[in-house]
Amino acid sequence: MSAAPAPRPRDAKQQEQQPQDRQPREPKPEPVLIFDDPLDRQSADDTDQGWGERPPAGGSAADLARFLDEKPPHHI
Repeated sequence: MSAAPAPRPRDAKQQEQQPQDRQPREPKPEPVLIFDDPLDRQSADDTDQGWGERPPAGGSAADLARFLDEKPPHHI
């Protein structure tokens, strides 16, 4: 038992008008195969930021903040 209303037959006029109301779509470009070497490009894992490293901020206050942020729980 569903609370949804029973499906009704569609009106023939509505079906004829829908294609006329829509604008013609441009055809999608077909996918292109690229045969270059994917290892030639640098990935996010090849950088320090990809491994979670922060860019150098400089200064002893920044070093202390990084030390306190990265301190393991058994050092608290």
